[in-house]
Amino acid sequence: MRDAPPDPSRLRGARVRAVPFRIPEIRFQDAAIRLLLAEWRARFLGAIALEAGRRRLFLWLPVLMGAGILLYFAADREPSLWVPLSGFGISAAMAALSRARRPVMLACVGLAAIFAGFGAAAWRTATIAAPMLDRMRVGQLTGFVESVEARDAGARLVILVTGIAGVEPERLPRRVRVNVKGGSVSPGDHIAAVARLLPPPGPVRPGGYDFGRDAFFRGLGAVGTIPGKIALAPPPSQPPLELQIRATVDRARNALTERIAGIGGGQAGAMAASLVTGKRGLITEATNIDLRAAGIYHIISISGLHMVLASATIFGLVRGLLALSQTLALRWPIKKLAALAAMLGATAYCIFSGAEVATVRSLIMTLVMLGAILVDRPALSMRNLALAAMIVLLREPDALLGPSFQMSFGAVAALIAFAERWEDRGQSEAPANLPWPLRPIWIAVVGLTVTTVLATVATAPFGAYHFQTFNPFGLLGNALALPFVSLIVMPAAVFGVLAYPFGLDWLAWALMGVASDYVLQSARWVAGFDHSAVIIPAFGAAALACFAAALLWITLWTTPLRFLAVAPLIAGLLVAAKPDRPDILIERDGSGILVRGGDGRMILAGHPSRFVLQQWLNADGDNRRPDDNSLREGAACDTLGCVVRSKDGRSVAFARDRLAIVEDCRRADLVITPIPWNAPCAARLIDRRALSRHGATALVGNKGGWRAHLSEQDGVDRPWSRKRERPASTPALPLAAVEEHEPLQ
Repeated sequence: MRDAPPDPSRLRGARVRAVPFRIPEIRFQDAAIRLLLAEWRARFLGAIALEAGRRRLFLWLPVLMGAGILLYFAADREPSLWVPLSGFGISAAMAALSRARRPVMLACVGLAAIFAGFGAAAWRTATIAAPMLDRMRVGQLTGFVESVEARDAGARLVILVTGIAGVEPERLPRRVRVNVKGGSVSPGDHIAAVARLLPPPGPVRPGGYDFGRDAFFRGLGAVGTIPGKIALAPPPSQPPLELQIRATVDRARNALTERIAGIGGGQAGAMAASLVTGKRGLITEATNIDLRAAGIYHIISISGLHMVLASATIFGLVRGLLALSQTLALRWPIKKLAALAAMLGATAYCIFSGAEVATVRSLIMTLVMLGAILVDRPALSMRNLALAAMIVLLREPDALLGPSFQMSFGAVAALIAFAERWEDRGQSEAPANLPWPLRPIWIAVVGLTVTTVLATVATAPFGAYHFQTFNPFGLLGNALALPFVSLIVMPAAVFGVLAYPFGLDWLAWALMGVASDYVLQSARWVAGFDHSAVIIPAFGAAALACFAAALLWITLWTTPLRFLAVAPLIAGLLVAAKPDRPDILIERDGSGILVRGGDGRMILAGHPSRFVLQQWLNADGDNRRPDDNSLREGAACDTLGCVVRSKDGRSVAFARDRLAIVEDCRRADLVITPIPWNAPCAARLIDRRALSRHGATALVGNKGGWRAHLSEQDGVDRPWSRKRERPASTPALPLAAVEEHEPLQ
């Protein structure tokens, strides 16, 4: 009889007796891990409960709305409007019915916020949708002049279109933006001129900012130039009332811009005028470069800083005047009356300065802060910021994708979060009692330094993502400029506007000019430092998402839970440290290319527009200027085209002539041409037709050839990026037509 098989439990017991020291150690580790996880879970849930008790979960509603907006823009075709609206209604109803079960209610509220953001974006697209020009057109343009912005050479016009030669009425763009070399027109005029128009440009590189999408949400269906004369023409109908109001305001803005610039003198006067009327066309590119290098370019863009300074000046002035009356001071809520006056003044400032997207956003934030005073609530609080963000996102969902929204709300969130921590700090010792002259100076210096550092750190990832620049001396530039802007420039602007109807405003504009001149001199001095503007290679949206998550996490939480922000911060740094640099960049019209040579530097062939070339160099982390002669070193060129060797030794040909295409197809590995080509080619060929379909193209080399990254992906069909077939005879776009394409922010 065979023996019975051994009992597995007895065998395990034998192994335990043989190695008694191993099992207790493993069990101890398991128990320790379980205890540690249980402790972390308890702490995490306790922190969440504490945050909920402090009503901090409300602050995440605009974040979830933003997630819904991002999902909308990630769609490859236009979604149905009724789906997100229905989802919002169902989620809101479920949240109301599940109030007894708090976790379920919170989940439903969060889902409703996501649907609200998605639906708001779909609703805005549906309400502003208008035709966009399908291809380049040269012909008669007629329309009402909506706004005029004087520039160094000519002016920039926004025209409400009434007709374009060769375009059917149902396909007419609503508005176009054109540059003119000369001529005198006024807002409200109905004009006729021969114009060169083309569709708003897409991204200058794959993954870059989509200027065409920005133009769509601004109501622009085409951009271009009027090279010749402009004639007044009889209007086909009475201009709309909205146009008449806009034209009246713009005429007043132009008149005041001319007066301020004339009294202030030079670039100081141009800067002073831009701070009051929002007209920045008189500021030269050299001045813009100095301001950017000094880290104070935000000064000339009417945003939250200017709105706060203007409203604070009005608030203090009205409250001080009312306090002079004992009866009013004792019987009337003069603080609330001053807040109302500041709200009216801020609104008037926004309208008169052009009501640009960033200005309206700043107005909403200011009105929310001042409105909190009316209901006896703290003006500066994270809840007010969240409320302002939700209003902005519901009104302008597309603003979430732009640098202005990201940088302004990021900076304010960091400042408010720091103020909250500062108020909650446990101060054991009283501050040093400095004598009168030193104490206010010390407080001002410390406050300016802390706020500038916080704002710089909070906005640096967004600035690096959108502009590929970092200004290490921004702290110094702001320290030199902001006191003059805060204490002299903006108060003088308020007094100048109030004195303008009486003709006594010249002193205010002269004072603004003196202070602005000092600011510009400080900017030039700081910009003269070595490495005042550091070019950072472009990183992808994944790194930006990590940086944004880290900023939100550390500012919206108040418990030690906020320190978990280090995880997405490290992830963002790791991803951004290894950007995916393309080996070849091709202009969307085929007018020029950049090829990475054997030494890792980019080599230029062709003649892309200066703006596009500068964007390419910045994205690659290259600090050379577009006119740098070293860009063409390594390119063998003649009248027919160029040949460049890539970093792996392959031959890249840029052909400007059909004979060159025939020859290059036999000898080169890759042929790029702005000419439509139908004949066979032994090499890989990228011609005009392919670029018309796919826009700006980037190529990354691999063993089998090149992997393409396209600006216009196949299958994507959105109102701002419609695929349209160009006829084979479409000529290359003239450089003059694309030279002025620039960000619309």
